[in-house]
Amino acid sequence: MAKVYKKTSGNGSLCLYLGRRDFVDHVEHVDPIDGVLKIDPSALNGKKVWIQLACAFHYGREDLDVIGVSFRKDIWIKRIQMHPFEGTKPPNTPMQDALLKKVGDQGHPFTFDVNSHLCIRYCENNQGCPSLVSSVLSQIPVHLPCSVSLQPAPEDAGKPCGVDYEVKAYIANEEDETDEKAVKKDTCRLIIRKIQYAPSELAAGPKTDLNKQFITADKPIHVEASMEKELYYHGDPIPIKVKVNNETSKVVKKIKISIHQITDVLLYSADKYHKCVLNEEFADQINANSTFEKEYRVTPLLANNKEKRGLSLDGKLKDEDTNLASSTILLPNMDKQIQGLVVSYKIRVTLIMGGGLLGSLTLSDITAELPLILMSPKPAEVTDIDLERLYSQ
Repeated sequence: MAKVYKKTSGNGSLCLYLGRRDFVDHVEHVDPIDGVLKIDPSALNGKKVWIQLACAFHYGREDLDVIGVSFRKDIWIKRIQMHPFEGTKPPNTPMQDALLKKVGDQGHPFTFDVNSHLCIRYCENNQGCPSLVSSVLSQIPVHLPCSVSLQPAPEDAGKPCGVDYEVKAYIANEEDETDEKAVKKDTCRLIIRKIQYAPSELAAGPKTDLNKQFITADKPIHVEASMEKELYYHGDPIPIKVKVNNETSKVVKKIKISIHQITDVLLYSADKYHKCVLNEEFADQINANSTFEKEYRVTPLLANNKEKRGLSLDGKLKDEDTNLASSTILLPNMDKQIQGLVVSYKIRVTLIMGGGLLGSLTLSDITAELPLILMSPKPAEVTDIDLERLYSQ
């Protein structure tokens, strides 16, 4: 069932309504952000009303801003003058029609289309980001990043490092607040999320095989690891097939499967976070001159990784549950640097070898790697019946 999200300014003159807080990146296109702003003109005192959508990258603790170093940078920002309105209004969406029936005559629909040319606000200095231009607004086509954040430590304060989106309505004489800061009572804002869902058509699963030759053995160990598909949903078991042909006199003591999340911080730094989100050992012994075949099922979960600082998570709204960050889907024409955080996963299948005559000098563990894509399934579409319920509440 559809839900109405509402935020009112401190003075009560503005009220922001959204029918959804998640907008979907379908890779080929992105859903528009549509909503309604209720305006009481009697409280404006001749000032204008603006609605703004901003994509921002947070890097560092907000309390450090007091020393003159800003750790929030706008990746993308766009504003629309709502009162008095200027320009041509696009046709209302079904969601806006539903909201307008709920809001009444003071409601004004707005739509942000992030598929058009985008406005990039670069950092104010080149320190730490030499490829960016100082204090420039540029009109260039880019693909904006999805909402993602790094899990903070318990003692960390303020917003976590990551990318988020905010819709803000405010009262001001001019659209840019550089010279005129809108006061808090004249402002209302809602955090929203840009997300990607798993595509309906999935490619065949990856497969890797390798031969390991030991110094003291005439023949190798052959290892094959494979998956049925390349993409799995958050929370679903991941089946991994392991085949081993051990033609040596050595013994495999056990098999370990681990899943690793790799996050590249690209926008204002060159950091890389490498976190193991799953590590399971299986007491399957493979004797000398024998074959082995088994399917293992493992499930990486955020619930088992709550204490890991720097772990990437999907964008979170207040106290709502989230999950491990979805894999970042990159197209050939994307500006990778503007993505802010790029997340990927890999699976490692490791054969733990038993000690030989010379111990660890003659034996080493054998590791095969597989790429993994983790995403969320596409939810059911909002129906006309849901919209009817929305504006009848």
